[in-house]
Amino acid sequence: MSKSTSVDARSAADRFLDSPALSESTRRAYRGDVEEFCTWLEERRTGLDAVDVRVLADYVAWLGGPRHGRRPRKLAPATIGRKLASVRTFLRHALGPDRVPDARLGPRRARRLPDAPAAAEVERMLEALEGEGPIALRNRALVELVYSAGLRSAEAVGLDLGDVDFEQEHVHVRRGKGGKERVVPLGEEAALWLGRYLRDARPDLATGANDALFISARGRRLDTSTLRRIVPHPHRLRHAFATHLLDGGADLRTIQELLGHSSLSTTQVYSHVDPRHLRRVYDRSHPRS
Repeated sequence: MSKSTSVDARSAADRFLDSPALSESTRRAYRGDVEEFCTWLEERRTGLDAVDVRVLADYVAWLGGPRHGRRPRKLAPATIGRKLASVRTFLRHALGPDRVPDARLGPRRARRLPDAPAAAEVERMLEALEGEGPIALRNRALVELVYSAGLRSAEAVGLDLGDVDFEQEHVHVRRGKGGKERVVPLGEEAALWLGRYLRDARPDLATGANDALFISARGRRLDTSTLRRIVPHPHRLRHAFATHLLDGGADLRTIQELLGHSSLSTTQVYSHVDPRHLRRVYDRSHPRS
């Protein structure tokens, strides 16, 4: 085994986890993975600066091997991949980016196709929200917009009044604090329900100066848990948005922009949902189809 003591793993881990560049939630997410890796190095009597591609490959094999301590016998490929990503981030901080092997070491993850409800199911979901009063009208407008614009839950509840432009028929979407921004079209049905909500419901819910588009019965901005109570698994509506656009003939690049994906590879999973779509595109586009 490699032996080296010039870089103390625990001290380096403390410095990494104390870095002001990490948010508290990110710090918590990294802590368990990094501390587990440090323990593994100590048991092997391997110094941090001795870590190379072979050491990381041994670590991945250990993660996927028989049970050790309280760790389950088998870890899912996604869990191993997450742990390896945490360790690589730690190593970049401690040793520098040139010292971190970029070879693919984690197990391949099985492709999971999005669980996208059919258009008829979405229609039933929306019809089930019909009711009397400002809360019912707010709920219908919220869910219509999530489906119409393909929004993430946090994006939907994070919208302000000024983010909806009825004249230009678009919605200005921000992702997270200081995150990327994009503009998505405002669908006709969503615009109709949003208009009704703003005219007939929101004034009854507003109790003070609040720029939030969707507000609670107490006049506060909605949180994502409220959306999940209205529609369990609201992310399925985002999958439906993408899948139904693809079925209608939209290209993946356009869907990528509308969803706010930074990489086309993230969007390409939708091309595997319905092979009939690929046949339709082929028949429409290829001269020898």
